[in-house]
Amino acid sequence: MSVRACLPYADRRLHQPAAPVAAITETVRMIWDDMIETMEAMPGVGLAAPQIGILLRLVVVDASERRGQAVRMANPEVLHASVQLRSHDEASPNLPGVSARVERPRAVTVRFLNAAGEVEERDFVGLWATSAQHQIDHLDGKLYVDHLSPLRRKMLVAKSAKLARG
Repeated sequence: MSVRACLPYADRRLHQPAAPVAAITETVRMIWDDMIETMEAMPGVGLAAPQIGILLRLVVVDASERRGQAVRMANPEVLHASVQLRSHDEASPNLPGVSARVERPRAVTVRFLNAAGEVEERDFVGLWATSAQHQIDHLDGKLYVDHLSPLRRKMLVAKSAKLARG
């Protein structure tokens, strides 16, 4: 396992859809392991494979208080979303140093291939739901700033770039 570098916002791979995963292989399991280690090093509550330059529909989410409860998902899709919304300050290692409040459904039901290669449906609520949705957006080539107004997005991207330059 190793901590992987996260791509900068300008990298085109972050802005294109990721490819479906055909099967859960040893390679997929190793990528998940690296993703979890990278997520823990940030520290964060989720990570999508495109964030580290791997254009596969792979996600890990761990919003537990104790940590070590990461859910590994391949090809996740939201089946149901609550009408009730939840606001949360979201951030991304692809846009270091900035964050923004984003509203998303408070609860979602997600279908995915789990680590055993079986189709699973799981309900996520609160921060777990926010993180799952945030990561699925990454798989579709979207970042949290895409939920903001064009002006707000431009300001955050410019601020992050300035911080990265030092």
